[in-house]
Amino acid sequence: MSVLVRNLRQAIPAIALLAACAPALAQEVFREEEILGSDRPEAWAMHYFSGTTVMTAFGATPRLSPGQWMLAGELGHIPHLSAEQQQVGFNGFKAEDLNKSPVFGRLRAQIGLPGRWVADVGYTPPVEIDGLRAQDLFAVGIGRRLFDQAPYSVSMRAFGQHGKAKGDITCPAGLAGDPDPVRNPYGCQAASHDQIGLNHYGIDLTVAWSRERWTWHVTTGVVRNEPDVQVDALTYDVRDRSHLVARGVLPMLALGLSRDFGARWTGAFEVLHVPLTVRRDPDAGREHDSLTSLRLRVSVRP
Repeated sequence: MSVLVRNLRQAIPAIALLAACAPALAQEVFREEEILGSDRPEAWAMHYFSGTTVMTAFGATPRLSPGQWMLAGELGHIPHLSAEQQQVGFNGFKAEDLNKSPVFGRLRAQIGLPGRWVADVGYTPPVEIDGLRAQDLFAVGIGRRLFDQAPYSVSMRAFGQHGKAKGDITCPAGLAGDPDPVRNPYGCQAASHDQIGLNHYGIDLTVAWSRERWTWHVTTGVVRNEPDVQVDALTYDVRDRSHLVARGVLPMLALGLSRDFGARWTGAFEVLHVPLTVRRDPDAGREHDSLTSLRLRVSVRP
């Protein structure tokens, strides 16, 4: 069945081109709902970019009394993908414009609760970078220290994210209307308005060790990732409204270092690693192509 679907999707541009040559009174719309296998190139790309948005702990749960708060700003590096890595559409037959923003940003607030619990709220502003823009992207978490005896601490946290990002991924604006069949083999007539849902939830455990103003931390966790892509692209007068869904449980590991600057400010650096596999050749085995992202954070207490 997957081979039949792939062949059908590969034939769509040619079928649409023939249809465009005949008189038509209404625009043709192609719709397909597809749940992707975990090793499909499309699913790999969805897990990859959703992984760059995970709200990691960035160290031990802070010591905050009830009502006390702190604010932070975070930036995460989104690695640049090669031409081969961007070849994910139609089970690896079509290149997608995946190299959009080089960074992911978030504003974050942590608030002390009774019982040494700390609530965590994150928000990504809808700033557009190279045609990609977050929309209603919120993250929440709650955690506390399970063990706290200087210089060591152990923290546990549950977290989740809901929201999406929109952009011209399947038909980038730079190709819209280009008559060259080599540059524009799928006949993109306009910039697409695709959206990717970045929903996930998970738990993590952080072990931290402090010495003077420096603190090392190691975080390990699992994320139930539930991304989906709603395509909205005009190709050869056919409106593609395919909906792709991916599901997976992703392990993650983060290693970081933070330093206090005075009584109020803290700077932190972290490396996030999310193991991922993909099958780019249907006749070959899976290959490892994991996400490794560098992250920075600056936080302030009142």
